Amino acid sequence: NKEKISKLLADVSKGVKSPEDALKELRHMPFDEMDFAKLDGHRAIRNGFSEVIYCQNKTNDQVVTIAGKMIEKGSNVFGTRASIELGAEIRNEFKNAEHDALSATFQIIAHDVTPLSGKVAILAAGTADLKVAEEAKRTLNFFGAEAKTYYDVGVAGIHRLFAQIKGLEEYDCLIAIAGMEGALPSVVGGLISKPIVAVPTSVGYGANFGGITPLLAMLNSCSEGITVVNIDNGFGAACAALRIINS
Repeated sequence: NKEKISKLLADVSKGVKSPEDALKELRHMPFDEMDFAKLDGHRAIRNGFSEVIYCQNKTNDQVVTIAGKMIEKGSNVFGTRASIELGAEIRNEFKNAEHDALSATFQIIAHDVTPLSGKVAILAAGTADLKVAEEAKRTLNFFGAEAKTYYDVGVAGIHRLFAQIKGLEEYDCLIAIAGMEGALPSVVGGLISKPIVAVPTSVGYGANFGGITPLLAMLNSCSEGITVVNIDNGFGAACAALRIINS
């Protein structure tokens, strides 16, 4: 991280550490070679995001090993698509580890996170969309952003959304999540001036096509300037919102 490199440079400047010793440490910083992965230790310096573990299709042992290496390097750890079984193993292996079954995420906090100044609102059309919404919320919280949730505000009962509209203008960015026909982001985009990140979900009957219908609806929104991420990608929506509030 930036603090570690700054300290290393300060130690060289003061003569506490030789340039040769500093070079040895820096040599290992770009990434750590593992049998099945390359851990990207410089990502937070390049783009502000520490590496996050996508757990689906990895073995539990692989996730535990990657998490352990990140902790060894002094990083906080966040994992997505983490099963209940994996969550139990993570909690057994690491102190302070937390797993959330609804969002299928886990985190291990090794050091305090610097709070960000921007505020994000997360709107979910229905209760069935909460898995994606909670993934977005926990991602935002992990990286230090404040997130307020507005759940079950879909267009089938649009008065529930209208009851919240005035308060939504105070946020720096909104994430709008919907399955079925995916209309929520378009409605919000016609009423709110702030940046909107739309997330289609795979929630819906047959013609939803596993999220394709709301994805196409959001891409074809008549509300100007809406950003659309992939189906069920609460994590990606949160990262898009973080880039917006950090800009």
